[in-house]
Amino acid sequence: MAEHTSSSITIEAAPADVMAVIADFARYPDWTGEVKEAEVLSADEHGRAERVRLVMDAGAIKDDQTLAYTWHGDHEVSWTLVKSQMLRSLDGSYLLKPAGRDATEVTYQLTVDVKIPMLGMIKRKAEKVVIDRALAGLKERVEALGK
Repeated sequence: MAEHTSSSITIEAAPADVMAVIADFARYPDWTGEVKEAEVLSADEHGRAERVRLVMDAGAIKDDQTLAYTWHGDHEVSWTLVKSQMLRSLDGSYLLKPAGRDATEVTYQLTVDVKIPMLGMIKRKAEKVVIDRALAGLKERVEALGK
């Protein structure tokens, strides 16, 4: 089983507000550094994205990928790779837990396998950078919308 990387952050907003930003794929280019385009390809009966195409540009790594999303109630979403030019696999999730009044602890978990050979330690460091940037961007976006 592949090793995963995870990190958590507390956001000063209710879980529903945090999940609303996570679920708004059209706005990802506004708050994530790496996502340049996001297109919902299909949605479930509740209007939540099931398949999303993302055009990524993380400097040395550029990719056009499709992810399949699974929504676990109102506090968790996970995804897995459907297709990619650069990645062999990509599994991740956001888990939201109330952390007091109008605060949410968000845990982001990620497992990535690239098509090019890469040492496990370097891969996990890259995963950590991706996670920390995503959590910081999410926090900034959610808290700015709440003001």
